[in-house]
Amino acid sequence: MSEQQSTVIAMPAQESPFSAEEAASESAPSYSNLLDKFQRLQEESQRKSAALGTAAHQLRTPLAIVAGYLDLLLGEKTGPLNDRQRKILEESSSNCARLHKFIEEFLSYSALENGKSVKFHVGDLCDCLSELYQYWLPPFRKKGVNLYLPLKREGLRPFPFDYDKIQHAVSNLLDNALKFTPPGGAVWLAAEPYCWERRSAPRPRLVEERRRKSSAEPNAARVSVSDTGPGVPPEYRQEIFEDFVTLPEPGEKREGMGLGLAIARRMILAHGGKLWVEGEAGEGSTFCFFLPLNPRQAPASPREGGIDS
Repeated sequence: MSEQQSTVIAMPAQESPFSAEEAASESAPSYSNLLDKFQRLQEESQRKSAALGTAAHQLRTPLAIVAGYLDLLLGEKTGPLNDRQRKILEESSSNCARLHKFIEEFLSYSALENGKSVKFHVGDLCDCLSELYQYWLPPFRKKGVNLYLPLKREGLRPFPFDYDKIQHAVSNLLDNALKFTPPGGAVWLAAEPYCWERRSAPRPRLVEERRRKSSAEPNAARVSVSDTGPGVPPEYRQEIFEDFVTLPEPGEKREGMGLGLAIARRMILAHGGKLWVEGEAGEGSTFCFFLPLNPRQAPASPREGGIDS
């Protein structure tokens, strides 16, 4: 090493004119600034979701009129149809049904984003799922997929929940299962009482108390939708519950807006519950969620972020 190089290395570093505290305050935004930015982002997101809901609502009426005229023509009320005309009208009617589904998803998403809460009424979850099973049986049979409903009514006493929103959430799960299950496969919709021990709950101090806890009465209902489809790869198991996320469907087709699972998750979280997916890739999927039997005692679930436990 030359003398000049050694001199350069030995030179002391130039001192900053600011103290460490002043430098940190200059480089890092304050908590109040971060909070203001977060609130502005929240307000902007709510405005966008409200605009989306308004647009979807305005599309409802003209779409209903078009669908009504298509039904009128398909019923041959205005005259007989030839095969080509019927095929065109049936395809148009099918696409109207798809648009109607998208509009309903947008409206549900907008309502949840703008803080419209669930309406709790004491109801029978088994009756709720049995009614839904009868509704979904025809489309499952049409595709050649078996749908089963093994319910365990023992222990599932009536409890407060939003009947319509739970049917909506489970419908989204069933629709997802039907979409990914090939003909000849099967889907199971099940419900049973469950002892849900949340990680946020205080841990018992004594072994005897822990043993008594495990034998306590169920405090939640566990609902699951299992299928024999391709399964969800591990890297997508969190992402699929986010907004506007879709997975490649069989045949590389992509249908839907990627809101079905996101809406279901929000509805379950609004009940103080938890939604997640299990299963190995290539061996089917099981989407499960917990519903507290006493939602007043359930901890407030996060509105956003990862799936809580």
